[in-house]
Amino acid sequence: MEPVSHIAVVEDDPDISRMMVNYMNDNGFEVTPARSGRDLDRVLSGGKVDCVILDVGLPGEDGLSICRRLRGKSSIPIIMVTGRGSETDRIVGLELGADDYLPKPFNPRELLARVRAVMRRSGTMEQAADPAPQVLMFEGWRLDMARRQLFGPDGTPRSLTSGEFNILSIFCQHPRKVLSRDDLLDMLHGRAAAVFDRSIDVQISRLRRKIETNLKDPSFIKTVRYGGYFFTPQVTTADN
Repeated sequence: MEPVSHIAVVEDDPDISRMMVNYMNDNGFEVTPARSGRDLDRVLSGGKVDCVILDVGLPGEDGLSICRRLRGKSSIPIIMVTGRGSETDRIVGLELGADDYLPKPFNPRELLARVRAVMRRSGTMEQAADPAPQVLMFEGWRLDMARRQLFGPDGTPRSLTSGEFNILSIFCQHPRKVLSRDDLLDMLHGRAAAVFDRSIDVQISRLRRKIETNLKDPSFIKTVRYGGYFFTPQVTTADN
């Protein structure tokens, strides 16, 4: 029997929480509700959690603070939901390390699609065997696809969120090719992507801070005006 993926839903509105819990339960997930950051801490300490659905507008410690705290110690996939319509809130959430962001009201089927997408990309859902190379190398950096880990030229592991890892893996698999925002969104989210989604720009900005030596003149990830992004290094494969 395949293991059931476990989701924590952090939402203080009982009706919305009940809707999400019931819908995700009906679609094969084990779901634990939480009303606050303190409740979430208890859920996380009680066992493995594969994804967190996190409301921004929580009383007390809000979702942005919880996201920042989680990212300081874990790469668990985080999907933020909010009733606020501000794009600024969305960008801040992504800057803090959220993997995806969904405004209220939302269709539960879209939430399900996004949960499956972030878990699939993070490796927390079982996938078919992938014949792609397990280790990709560029300019001394090593990207271990199986362990989802990046190692710097000095051999030390570098911390990446799930979203940052996913974008870097796409660049390494499509080097020296202009990829538009739409290309990247399609590879990351498929049909779950919003028509206008700034998350790519935010994730790439964060990724640049971790691998580039000069942010004013990036050498690895170049911006192509009216085109998208271009990953400049030659990428090779290596044995684990």
